[in-house]
Amino acid sequence: MSVASAFAGMRSVSPVVFRAGCPDCRGRFELAASALRLAIGATRRTTFYSFTCPGCGAAVRKPAGERIVELLTGGGVRTLRLYSTV
Repeated sequence: MSVASAFAGMRSVSPVVFRAGCPDCRGRFELAASALRLAIGATRRTTFYSFTCPGCGAAVRKPAGERIVELLTGGGVRTLRLYSTV
């Protein structure tokens, strides 16, 4: 089976969007995966995601628990590991 035949008939997939809020301006909005960054640290306190608020331009950083890490990585958010696995 070729790739073309395997995907024949498939329609385009909707891009993943994430809901977020800004603590500075209190704005609520949806962000594409490309607008978010995920940093995974050695502890819960050093694992967070960040983005720039589209409303006020503030740099926002929020903690990311296990479930949020799963959702963001599954949705294609770029990830940076802040610790060595060696």
